[in-house]
Amino acid sequence: MKSIGKKGIWVLVAILILVIGGVVLWVNAKEDGEKRGTGKDRNEVSYRSSYHFTTPDKWKNDPQKPIYYKGEYHYYYLYNKDYPDGNGTEWRHAVSKDLVHWKDEGVAIPKYTNDNGDPWSGSVVIDRENKAGFGKDAFIAIVTQPSKETGAQEQYLWYSTDGGKTFKNHSEAPVLENPGVEDFRDPKVVWDDERDKWVMLMAEGEKVGFYESENLKDWSFTGDFQTNDLGVLECPDLFRMRTEDGTEKWVLGVSANGESVGKPNTYAYWSGEFNGDTFEADEEEPKWLDYGFDWYGAVTFEDGEAEDKLEKRYALAWMNKWSYANNTPTIEHDDFNGTDSIVREIRLEGDDEEGYTLVSNPVPALDDLVTSTDEVGDVTVEDGRESLDVLGDTYRLEADISWEEAERIGMRLRESEDDERHVDVGFSPRDGYSFVNRSKTDHPDEEGDFLESKAPFKPFDQSVHMTILVDKTSVELFMDNGRTVHTNLVFPRPNDQGISFFVEGGSATFENVKIDHLGETEE
Repeated sequence: MKSIGKKGIWVLVAILILVIGGVVLWVNAKEDGEKRGTGKDRNEVSYRSSYHFTTPDKWKNDPQKPIYYKGEYHYYYLYNKDYPDGNGTEWRHAVSKDLVHWKDEGVAIPKYTNDNGDPWSGSVVIDRENKAGFGKDAFIAIVTQPSKETGAQEQYLWYSTDGGKTFKNHSEAPVLENPGVEDFRDPKVVWDDERDKWVMLMAEGEKVGFYESENLKDWSFTGDFQTNDLGVLECPDLFRMRTEDGTEKWVLGVSANGESVGKPNTYAYWSGEFNGDTFEADEEEPKWLDYGFDWYGAVTFEDGEAEDKLEKRYALAWMNKWSYANNTPTIEHDDFNGTDSIVREIRLEGDDEEGYTLVSNPVPALDDLVTSTDEVGDVTVEDGRESLDVLGDTYRLEADISWEEAERIGMRLRESEDDERHVDVGFSPRDGYSFVNRSKTDHPDEEGDFLESKAPFKPFDQSVHMTILVDKTSVELFMDNGRTVHTNLVFPRPNDQGISFFVEGGSATFENVKIDHLGETEE
């Protein structure tokens, strides 16, 4: 065998160093991908949202109302570690200080740990006066579970004495038995400070039932609120708010399905009065907090840091729809199915003459995620389309739009290089509606029944402000300073990142256009 010499030895050493270094880099990349919850190499395609809350793995659906305790919001949601094989849900826990960055705390109420079925939706309160007897500041959760005896939906009490990290079952017996109806679920517990008692709302088919208690254990029926043409109700909500002129109103909300009468399948609400026993609405027809296809199981909750609890609230929802809930590329690419909408600030506007409306806008903490900004300025489009010299897949777009005469005005987002794929958002001044159209890109609705969401649109002065949140799998449109909102899932291909403006049948000017590129929220 011929000797390779000293020079050859050093060449071999260099090659070995390169090979070993490459292996180390590959291992580190793989581990980093696993830490992100994807279980994949970080260089592979990922559909995990950058700045929206997502479950670390498997499945999530209904949010439970977050509560504020010792500087953090405690958020629980329905989670299924066995997805897609079914086998029930449990309550998983996350905490946040700003409602944008979230830290996973694991499962707080495990499934099948008592003789009844798996825990479904409910709500958590902090028992600051030890009314239930589990200690001052105990976390009390009232949760729907199917009875071990009959399978009927009944309400059970769980409690936590470690700051909401883990819960114990109070009793195998329900604190509120099923009165003999099929649908009896999603308890929402609120404190009525005017009457010094706990109030619980129940989703009971097409009506909301009201119950009262002094100790969170013994509940009595007080009245109900009947709805029409909204399907089986879920996730009821009740709170009080104040308008800028000092008027106070109660608001009753539910997750409802108004599709049979041409309404959304999201969060319906009424303003009115709560007399301690039941709710009386100002108007028979509800209003809607979102007109998109994917804002369901919504909850509202107090600003834990505000002294005035009636000036504003927060809201978030499960970003999905039962018609196609399992149809998502995230389970294939990232091993999870479950994303929430961005948290919103909601306020009450209006008066007795015009009626009362909830307006909502993204929480200001999104500003902390801005990594760079494109100040586009003003763009005028006359019966055509204008492409921007800006690309992006996760951003917030702001624009003021004015026009004199036009049939349809809007923006193409997540546009492909060949112009074939895009998500269209905008409005029709002529026909009086706003829209989000996802028919020209990949989306979850394989049947094609839910391609363009629409909402009534009546501009007062030929101008409107639009805020649009774009993430890996979603578009949220806030119009007219939050009076109208559309939330929709979309699954654009990763390289589709173009943005253009369009006008049909006239001209429009897109003014003060600004695009904030947003970074990730992972800690």
